[in-house]
This record gives sequence, C-alpha cells and structure tokens, in this order.
Amino acid sequence: MYSFLESLGIANPSGSGWLAVIFTFGLAWGVTWCLIPAVRSFALQVGWADQPNARRLNQEPLPNAGGLAIYAGVIAALVLATLLRPIVIEGVLAQVLTILLGGSILVLVGFIDDQFGLPAYVRLFSQTLTALLLIASDIRIETPFGTPIDPIFSIVLTWLWVVGITNAINLMDGMDGLAGGISFITAMSLLAVSAQFETRAAATLLLAALGGAALGFLRHNFYPSRIIMGDAGAYFFGYVLAATSILGNLKVTTVFALVPPAFFLLLPVLDTTQVFVRRLMAGKNPLKTPGKDHLHHRLLAWGFSQRHAAFTLWGVTLACNGLAMKLQGMTSMVIIVTSGTIIILLSFTLWQRLQAK
Repeated sequence: MYSFLESLGIANPSGSGWLAVIFTFGLAWGVTWCLIPAVRSFALQVGWADQPNARRLNQEPLPNAGGLAIYAGVIAALVLATLLRPIVIEGVLAQVLTILLGGSILVLVGFIDDQFGLPAYVRLFSQTLTALLLIASDIRIETPFGTPIDPIFSIVLTWLWVVGITNAINLMDGMDGLAGGISFITAMSLLAVSAQFETRAAATLLLAALGGAALGFLRHNFYPSRIIMGDAGAYFFGYVLAATSILGNLKVTTVFALVPPAFFLLLPVLDTTQVFVRRLMAGKNPLKTPGKDHLHHRLLAWGFSQRHAAFTLWGVTLACNGLAMKLQGMTSMVIIVTSGTIIILLSFTLWQRLQAK
C-alpha cells in the first residue's frame, strides 16, 4: 500500500492522514445517502418543492431541500474526522471553519431563496460577503505584479472567481444528476491534486467530504430524480469548490496562470459565459431572464434523453479535469487512477439507483 500511495505522489504516505481522508469521504457519502429519504419525505409534507412550469423539466412537484442533506453530510463527516484525528485537523482548522462558515451562510440564503424567493441583489450581496470572508482569512488569489494596486486587484479577482463559480454551478443545476455529477468529478480531481501537498490539507479534507456528499446525493438525484439540491446545495457546492481551488496560495503573475485551475470548472464557466453573452446580445438582463439556453437544454433539444445528456456533460467534465490535472503537473498514473476511481464510483452509484426503481 505504501508503494502504491508513493507512486501517486500522496503527501506523507507512511502516515495515517490518508485514512482520515477516506473515512471523511465514506462518512459524508453514507450520511447524505441515508438522510435524503427523510429530508424528501419531510419536504413533501411541508411544501418545500419546485412546482412544474414552462422553464423546469419536472412534471410534478419535486422536493428541493437536497442541499440540506448535502450540507449535513459534509458537516457530520468533518466533525467526526476532527474527533477521531485531532492532530491531522488541528493545523488546518481555521481554514476549514472559514470555508464552512461561508458555505453555511450560502446554504441559508439559498434555502430561503428556494422556498420564498429573494431579489438578485440579496443573493449577490451574500455571495460577496462570503467571498470577502475568504479574503479576510487570507484565502485568495495573489497577484504579485509588484504594483501599488496588487492588493485591490487580488481582492477583485478573488471576488470574481468565488461569485462566478458559485453561480456557475447553480446555473448548471437544471437537469437531473448534472450539477451533482459535475461537482463530484471536480471535487475528486481537485482532491487528487491537493493530496500531493501537505500544505493543502484543509482543501483535501473539505474535498473528500464534498465528494462523498455529492456521490450520496446522486444516488437519489439521477433521472428520474426523487429530490433536487436547490440553490442551497448548488451554492454550497460552488462556493466550496471555488474556495478549495485557490486554497493552495494560488499566485497569478500572468492571466495564463489562472488557466490550470479554471480547467477544473471549465464546463460551468463556459456554460455561464455563453448564456450571459447570448442574453446580453438579445437585449435581455442576464441576471433576471431565465430561459432554456444552457448547454443541457441544447442537448435535450437535439434529442438527447436526460440520462444521455448527463453522461455527455459528465464525460466533458472528466476530460477537462484530466487536462487540468496534467496542467497542474500530475503524473499519468495519478490522472488514470483518479479518472478510473471516478468512473467506478459513479457506475456503482448509478447501478444502485437503477436497481432501486
């Protein structure tokens, strides 16, 4: 086992930290998986559901509180990991708590928006607040250009990244299994990179919990979905992925330095960008004009089923993440093992979902 971990470049393979990571992933997976049915049942009783309309794909009320189970799975896994491995957690606790605090704010805001609706400026304000929380904790994109405006440019760039990725994942959540699958693939790929560096232990633990929760959620969200994550879950996924992707003190000395981390989230970024541009060109407000103009809508219009559209976009995401890992200097062994693990776990989860029909 030591030789295998060493071949993957795992930081400190002789220690037991990698066991804590596996435990965190497995616990988040199990807790989320088991909580979803109870959350679904309660949501239907109290009316926490998206009603069918011209823009949505569901034909009947669909519970939208899946984000609460995802959040609970992540928190439960990290709390138990802290209790069982305090030495591993101690050095990164501040960073973990900072990201979880920001994520908690967005889960609350997203949940309120799901049930009652919030103005766009309130959502943007909350996202800005959580981005500034990261910046205040020194989790930011650094810009050492050697100019007087470096600090301001760093703040603006970090804000754009966090707010942009948070909304990009949310906008991808328009079809069964899509946002959950993309988040799982991205979390596992970022985990493979962060595990190479002891200084990124906080990101490694958070990504393990996030990946496990995403997989547990997919068990109930693949078409035909029994529950959706809602804005609460999508905001949480987007925010944690955005924060962990820059947690390793990312330094940007040229615009091209942002390319490797951007490739991990290339599909959501491209989808959001093309929607934004198309709506502007049509003279519409891109923030207030919902429509069926996302990539998954186009695939459905071309005759893809929801399952085939999800598989296609998962495949694109996996390819982009493989390229991102290569650009980050990962070996072919790391890329192959990571991609293979993602495919096996997704296949097992979907097999169980289809068996439960």
